[in-house]
Amino acid sequence: MERDKTMPEQSGKVQTVLGLMEPDQLGRTMTHEHLTMTFECSHVPPAPGDEGLAAAPIEMNHNENLLLNQEIEAVKKELLCYRKAGGGSIVENTTTGITRNLPVLRQLAKETGVHIIAGAGYYVDVTHSDETKMTVEKLTDIIVSEVLHGADGTDIRCGVIGEIGTSWPITESEKKILRATAHAQTQLGCPVIIHPGRNKAAPGEVIRILQEAGGNTCIMSIFDQQELLEFAKMGSYLEYDLFGTEMLNYPFNLDVDMPSDSQRSNFLSTSLAFLIREGCDDRLLIAHDIHTKHRLTKYGGHGFSHILKNIVPKMLSRGITQNQVDKILIENPKQWLTFK
Repeated sequence: MERDKTMPEQSGKVQTVLGLMEPDQLGRTMTHEHLTMTFECSHVPPAPGDEGLAAAPIEMNHNENLLLNQEIEAVKKELLCYRKAGGGSIVENTTTGITRNLPVLRQLAKETGVHIIAGAGYYVDVTHSDETKMTVEKLTDIIVSEVLHGADGTDIRCGVIGEIGTSWPITESEKKILRATAHAQTQLGCPVIIHPGRNKAAPGEVIRILQEAGGNTCIMSIFDQQELLEFAKMGSYLEYDLFGTEMLNYPFNLDVDMPSDSQRSNFLSTSLAFLIREGCDDRLLIAHDIHTKHRLTKYGGHGFSHILKNIVPKMLSRGITQNQVDKILIENPKQWLTFK
């Protein structure tokens, strides 16, 4: 599938909800966040006899916690703090199926001065609808249109494809979305971000499907160092996210332990040193992946400024230089987000 010849204006630019901009204007960038979304697809109902708890005031297990789209004013305050802390841009990864709200994103960008890049495409299978039963070709056309013309009946154009969600095992519907994503990226030359299933084999399978369909570089989550290097050499960007999340296990696969922020900082330091030796340090990115209310400062969470205020000093104390920090937060996101 050939590159779309009608889109010269995007080439060499970054596309935000307010329009095209020069990549050098991005500043420090969080590459995986959510500002307005619903995550009800992941709600686990209470045990029999405790059904009323799902509608109780916000706690970790309550459905109310999954409705981040109810907290626009709190998110606005968070973004103002993020800007004050030195933040420049945020990639908003909410896609079809988890309540993307482009007019609100445009409003937040105007009112806070933070550059917001919106995501095109579809999330995991459980959020798919009749629309995703279309052919790969028609799904490709939809994704391309969301980038070139606007999404959800607006003229607000997405600047990345994703996050594209996959389960494990990857479902047939998700495979179809991955193929459409690859076809759209081939036409557009735009960035892609993938949420692989929580399984050691998931990232490799995602890459295989994308590459077979003609896709190029994308963001992937990270496992051990050898896999890190393998994916970096394939051209993928490697993202450490969920900074600010402290829990024992990944809730949808209890065999997967969740690291602490201290461990994440250590992983980042050792991985960076390893990638520098291999000449692949231009592939690292970091973010919080905030997607629930309890992670906002309003509810006692760390908020969108956590990496800039707390993690960067920790990185510096672990031997990462300021130039390397700037590469992870500024240069690498800039390269990823620029249309080719």
